[in-house]
Amino acid sequence: MTTLIHRLAPIALAALLTACATTPPPTAPAGPAPLPAPTPTVDTAPPTEAEATAPAPAHAMAAELLEDNLRPGEKIDLDSPDVNSDLWARLRAGLQLQDLDDDWVRKAEAWYSARPDYVERMTTRGSRYLFHILEEVEKRDMPAELALLPFIESAFVTHAVSSTKATGMWQFMPATGRDFDLKQNIFRDDRRDVLASTRAALDYLGRLNKMFGDWHLALAAYNWGPGNVQKAIARNQRLGLPTDYASLKMPDETRYYVPKLQAVKNIVLNPDRFALTLPPVANHPYFLSVKIERDIDVSLAAELAGLSLETFQQFNPQMNKPVILAAATPQVLLPYDQASAFAENLARHTGPLATWTAWVVPKTMSPAEAARRTGMAEAALRDVNHIPPKMLVKAGSTLLVPRGEHVQDDVSERLADTAALNLAPDAPPLRRVSFKAGKADTVAGIAARYKVSATQVAQWNKVGSGARFKPGQAVVVYTANTTTAKAAAPVVAKAQAVAKVTRSSKSVRVAAQPKAKGGKGGRGVVAAANP
Repeated sequence: MTTLIHRLAPIALAALLTACATTPPPTAPAGPAPLPAPTPTVDTAPPTEAEATAPAPAHAMAAELLEDNLRPGEKIDLDSPDVNSDLWARLRAGLQLQDLDDDWVRKAEAWYSARPDYVERMTTRGSRYLFHILEEVEKRDMPAELALLPFIESAFVTHAVSSTKATGMWQFMPATGRDFDLKQNIFRDDRRDVLASTRAALDYLGRLNKMFGDWHLALAAYNWGPGNVQKAIARNQRLGLPTDYASLKMPDETRYYVPKLQAVKNIVLNPDRFALTLPPVANHPYFLSVKIERDIDVSLAAELAGLSLETFQQFNPQMNKPVILAAATPQVLLPYDQASAFAENLARHTGPLATWTAWVVPKTMSPAEAARRTGMAEAALRDVNHIPPKMLVKAGSTLLVPRGEHVQDDVSERLADTAALNLAPDAPPLRRVSFKAGKADTVAGIAARYKVSATQVAQWNKVGSGARFKPGQAVVVYTANTTTAKAAAPVVAKAQAVAKVTRSSKSVRVAAQPKAKGGKGGRGVVAAANP
């Protein structure tokens, strides 16, 4: 504790008094490492004698940037007995859920017991976030077991992504995340945001508990979905069976879900019983919030904090790009020491903060053209914006590009919240070809002629894939320009040849071509640009 007090001494009196930060919407894998770009250097020159004796404006400015997001307006007393207590003991005192005791629990206990190294890594990661989560759980008067749920969901890996695209420490699916105001766009994924995802997860769990009136069922719904749990309950009601968690028919993953949480709870209650060791967790915040008032490169932010890029991203995993947009991310999370250092270094910094900005593409264009317009190498543009090969960038898309020296404004809140990247295949534009079917024309035959699939021909003409067209029936096909010309040419040539012989009144028309007449069975062809 003495060490902690010494570490906090520079900020203990002035730094922790401001209001709670507003939690942004939630958190994907950690953002990509920044591409090579001119990174401003940190001003670390020693102060002059006059500066040393004058008031320290950087320190005063830093104090305005630091916040305790858990206890707004409340000073932290480092001499309080609570600070010296063990957070595990506090968590044990708040356990409330009815215990499960079955073979599923035994299986989970055996699994964890056989992997002490895994448990140590998992609990060490969790120690960074447990104080914050437990505070939020207690504010809502919820069972303390819920603070252990990220052990089950993600092992406290903030950038975890499941096979079903559930993301973050609390494993939110995209749609559920949006339901709880967790923004997901090209700049950030708030399902990975520590503060926002915790707020959303506990809000969701509270809603589920109100829905089912039982925490075990609420947890099952968090894993399986509330609709599935409701159906399982209705089924048991029809059969006259109990509707508690243990009695419902559910997938093994959900059946195993609450027993795994029970096993972690049992380990927390008595780690010695399982020959496991829990790391000590102090009963005070592990991190502070630091206000971000201007856009800033992630690499520079890590440098100002004195952290490696990897460590910085562990606390701020929601960033999808190598720049933090102040309009969308008004705060970053940093450990105590680094929060103080970051705030003071940021207040002293005089160079540019961001070397990246957002650019809205004015028209559909190739990545090569976009790179030329923005002064980037095409490979770099593709890499930082995740543009796959053989794709065009559609008009209205937002790209991350180098920030020119003349650019003074940060990215706007509207753009930071709504930015999207829309792509289209880099292929010749389609043309609409229409003609009248002959006696023997079938969906399969026309598909082979125009080198498209029978399913497409059937969809375009609202018929079955095995259908035969009636003679004279209007048929539509969409094909590439080059294919259209090749496919239409024999038809037109044949029609023109027949016209010379028969002078029939049937017409064969091709866009920008003179009319030609065809004999019995000829096809009227019209090729026009697809609107």
